[in-house]
Amino acid sequence: MKVPAKARVDLDAIGANTALLRERAGGAEVMAMVKAEAYGHGLIEAGRAALVGGATWLGVARLAEAVRLREAGVTAPTLVCLGVPGEPYEEAVARDVDLAAGAIWLIEEIVTAAERAGRPARVHLKADTGMSRGGTGERDWPALVDAALKAEAAGHLRVVGVFSHLACADEPGHPSVAAQLGTFTAMLEHAERAGARLEVRHLANSPALLTLPEARFDLVRPGIAVYGLSPVPELGSFGLRPAMSLVADAALVKRVPAGSGVSYGHAYHTERETTLAVVPAGYGDGVPRHGSNLLEVLAAGRRRRIAGRVCMDQFVIDIGDDDLSAGDEILLFGPGDAGEPTAQEWADALGTISYEIVTRIGARVPRVYTGRAL
Repeated sequence: MKVPAKARVDLDAIGANTALLRERAGGAEVMAMVKAEAYGHGLIEAGRAALVGGATWLGVARLAEAVRLREAGVTAPTLVCLGVPGEPYEEAVARDVDLAAGAIWLIEEIVTAAERAGRPARVHLKADTGMSRGGTGERDWPALVDAALKAEAAGHLRVVGVFSHLACADEPGHPSVAAQLGTFTAMLEHAERAGARLEVRHLANSPALLTLPEARFDLVRPGIAVYGLSPVPELGSFGLRPAMSLVADAALVKRVPAGSGVSYGHAYHTERETTLAVVPAGYGDGVPRHGSNLLEVLAAGRRRRIAGRVCMDQFVIDIGDDDLSAGDEILLFGPGDAGEPTAQEWADALGTISYEIVTRIGARVPRVYTGRAL
């Protein structure tokens, strides 16, 4: 069935980006983060492509994402980074999915789940080293480590990792980065002195992997870089290639007179007789409404700015006297090969980050894959 808009995802680009990141990791293993539908690219397909490229782990935010990977036959080590009360942790244990634990109550829930599953859980202790988000801080860290190691001694779990997350790794030179690194090292040493026999220690996200060698430890956790978008745009692309292109076919093309008001609120008026094209993608698909009269797309060989307000299902562009027909393809963003805007350009125009641009592309926009996958 023909669809009005689609996201093309280049799996070869994901594989090549992962291979580049593995090379940059300096011997550390790579956990490709595939949370949030692999940043909008498709959980299963992108995860498989990252594994082809050399990732040895996958990381997700939610247990349901890990379950979907297992149901699809993906057997690579997988970590669920976010835990909430009442999750079916027994299923995670049974499916050999690693769990993060940054609080004693979560250790207790995991222990109960392991007892029901009849096998020990694999747990990564999460340290709050200064982001003040998930994990346990320095003051309460000894108690968390003690609770986890007691559960390990009882045969309920295995402490296989310690990890944390950097708040400002995308701001090279920010003083918090060195402070967090020092705190992580101290908390890691405490866990090991207490008896933790760790398989992996991990801290580095995409920007830290690319700019902070001392943060790599045994395992790195790139996210946005896997999909070809720079985590530190001011430092360049790092050789990464964007994997997603968002395209739509023109739904309607028509001439209108000078002074015509366009879209809701008439926030745009034509200056002369001109041709308008209706693009069948809107904020219901992930095109930001605050990109009205601001974002550009590529149509009929040239960039065109969105004319008027972005609607739920569509927006309008003014193409002047150029030729365009209903059904012709319009490129909203992509890697930039044909002169189209990139997701980073959209992000810059909107004062946000590229992560949001690709992740917000909605479920009703089908992903069309090219390239390889397992």
